[in-house]
Amino acid sequence: MAKKYIIPIFVPHFGCPHDCIFCNQKKITNVSTTTTAEDVEQEIEKYLSYFPKAEHVEVAFYGGSFTAINMDIQSELLQVPYEYKKKGIIKEIRLSTRPDAINSEILENLEKYGVDTIELGVQSLDDGVLKCSARGHSAADVYRAVDLIREYDFKLGLQMMVGLPMDSSEKSIKTAKEFIRLKPDLVRIYPTLVINETYLNKLYERGLYQPLSIDEAVDICTRLLMMFYVEDIKVIRVGLQPTDNIQLGMDVVAGPFHPAFRQLVEANIYRLLIEDYLKDRPKADELIIGASRRETSNIAGQKSSNIKYIKEKYGIKKVKILPWDIEDGRIYISIDGQEDLVDKNSWMKDYIRQIERCSICT
Repeated sequence: MAKKYIIPIFVPHFGCPHDCIFCNQKKITNVSTTTTAEDVEQEIEKYLSYFPKAEHVEVAFYGGSFTAINMDIQSELLQVPYEYKKKGIIKEIRLSTRPDAINSEILENLEKYGVDTIELGVQSLDDGVLKCSARGHSAADVYRAVDLIREYDFKLGLQMMVGLPMDSSEKSIKTAKEFIRLKPDLVRIYPTLVINETYLNKLYERGLYQPLSIDEAVDICTRLLMMFYVEDIKVIRVGLQPTDNIQLGMDVVAGPFHPAFRQLVEANIYRLLIEDYLKDRPKADELIIGASRRETSNIAGQKSSNIKYIKEKYGIKKVKILPWDIEDGRIYISIDGQEDLVDKNSWMKDYIRQIERCSICT
């Protein structure tokens, strides 16, 4: 499968009718100027000069509420990548927007200019969380927007946040279950960060908001990622992408920021799997785990954290993680000569069922 190259076009605060308490798009995108068609063309040409020829290239409009922009300006900006698409130079066009900025007229215009994917910044499907976050839309707006988008031939993306004011693990899990019911083509999961010059930052400074810790964010995102995995829903991002400004000590004032947050979550899934496999087994001297090459670093964990954890907790002297000639999602485990093959997807299904049963019992 050809590698996908993305050309990001940032449209910060351009048309967005609300200032959500967590949002400072100028900080997040590091762009503060008004985007024009000329800017779009320059960005496309710049990125195309970096990319190999004949690859899968996508233009993605980020950073604002694209469909809240004046329709004529939407058309002007979209016309540029559409011309490249008609020539076969780019393959797809993507944009992100608000659920309450979708109607039939807007969708017909997006279809006219060859848009392939619409991502909705949902954040939560709990109306209390939405209200406390000053989102300016309700859960009902999300369902209405999804129904409209499904009437057209667009791919649907849904974005959710965890750790918003008045949020909880239970509310995030409920939102994820609703996402699954809506059957999106892709999902993004973002732990809430306290960004400089936002209202959330003011609440944090007054002691009225406490962000999730890294461990708390990893725990809830682990559960959510497994839920989407077992339903075969693609999760294209977990955690905000680092930039020059999006770093702790820069514009990130507080919150569960990590430059490789997704790897922390993926590694935690494997830690849970290995622990589940080892429970009730006698103490062993050597544990060998084989997996496809792309999975070995996640199994080992960042800076071999999983290896260290397993050694210390279970008293195993040697833990080896080896690249194996095995399909993705299958894990070979040998402990003191006893060999097993574990199917990751089946294990995740069982694990989710177990913790849901436990939550009902309690």
